[in-house]
Amino acid sequence: MPVGWPTFEEVDMSNTQRVVEIAESDLPLHCPLPGDKVWCSHPRVFLAVEEKGEAHCPYCGTLYKLKGWTGRPRHGH
Repeated sequence: MPVGWPTFEEVDMSNTQRVVEIAESDLPLHCPLPGDKVWCSHPRVFLAVEEKGEAHCPYCGTLYKLKGWTGRPRHGH
């Protein structure tokens, strides 16, 4: 294991099932987020939060909510 990587025992998965509010500047959204304590706990997965204003991570269950979502899908980049 590379130096500085946490061991499995050191990774605190107690933050599963959390709710995270994100801004448009955070897009494209992926979980885990950069700087997360659990950044190495599961593979990076990109989430389409723009379609419904929220998205769940299929690995850890984190719910991401898009700030200011109006109920209409956002398109474009």
